[in-house]
Amino acid sequence: MIQRSYFLALLLLLGITLVSQLFRTQLELINIALIHMVPIITIALRGNMRATMLITTLSVVLFDLLYVPPQYSFNVHDLIYIWSFILFYVVGYIITLQAQRIHAHEIKTMLLNTLSHDLKTPLSSILGNASLLLSQPKLDATTQHESLSNLYESAQRMDRLIATLLDNARLQHQQTALPKEWCDIEDLVGVAIAEFHSIEKRKRLHVHVDTPMTLFWGDGALLTRLLVNLMDNAFKYSYASRPILLRLSSTPQTIELSLCNSCAPLAQKELDAMFGHFYRLDNTADISGNGIGLAICKEIVQAHTGTIQAYNRHDGICIDVTLPLLRHPIDAIKALS
Repeated sequence: MIQRSYFLALLLLLGITLVSQLFRTQLELINIALIHMVPIITIALRGNMRATMLITTLSVVLFDLLYVPPQYSFNVHDLIYIWSFILFYVVGYIITLQAQRIHAHEIKTMLLNTLSHDLKTPLSSILGNASLLLSQPKLDATTQHESLSNLYESAQRMDRLIATLLDNARLQHQQTALPKEWCDIEDLVGVAIAEFHSIEKRKRLHVHVDTPMTLFWGDGALLTRLLVNLMDNAFKYSYASRPILLRLSSTPQTIELSLCNSCAPLAQKELDAMFGHFYRLDNTADISGNGIGLAICKEIVQAHTGTIQAYNRHDGICIDVTLPLLRHPIDAIKALS
């Protein structure tokens, strides 16, 4: 998205420069200055300060070099033009700040909507089953077991949602360093599977370790959340009772995970968009979810300088994760010795 914004702003800047050069005799200098603000405003509305400052600098350089006397030099003889350059930066800075505030407000609104909707369902289930168990203490064993199972599963859903939101907040705080440690990916897979109480779900998940797994230097809690979210997504959007395959492998440079489920294929634009915040497919209104699980997965992978992608296969969809081995256990052993 940011790269597309850069491209659009640069294209606008080139187009405006071309038009200004063609009609420079008809346009006054003030009009040329105003239209050179168009790419600045365009990129500033995206809320990316670094991109805004870059485009603003390019606009100022072109405007100074081509139109401010003496032309084709960076010498400025009139102080008013210096103030014009400062105004370019002020406009870009203010619009970017406002865009960031609007974006933050939209995120907060969507987050509140998510909480009000997705917490309401498991909370209602917990209250309903707890009320049943309290009001009828002499329930038969089968009904009692079903109510307790529903209580447990609803509590797990709430726990996963809250954990996902907290992880999202931690990842958004860029100044917080990840508490990394040596992680055994196979152990983390076992911890992730344990979060799913349903025996049927566990039976559907088949784990294959293609090569001996090396230890990985990363945030164990976030990597577990990555696996839980990927599994949860696969369970939700897979055909009932169909197996789900998780493959693990490692090379001297990477750790690789691949999770494949059985479902209808998706269009490429849907595959590209599925890792965006609050994105949900149009035909999944009957499936519970908030649309941030896979977005968190992407942020966790990026926080470990890895890559994640989704693609169609002959009978479903696969999500591949590649995590680079930036530190090797043998190096740590050598350093200690």
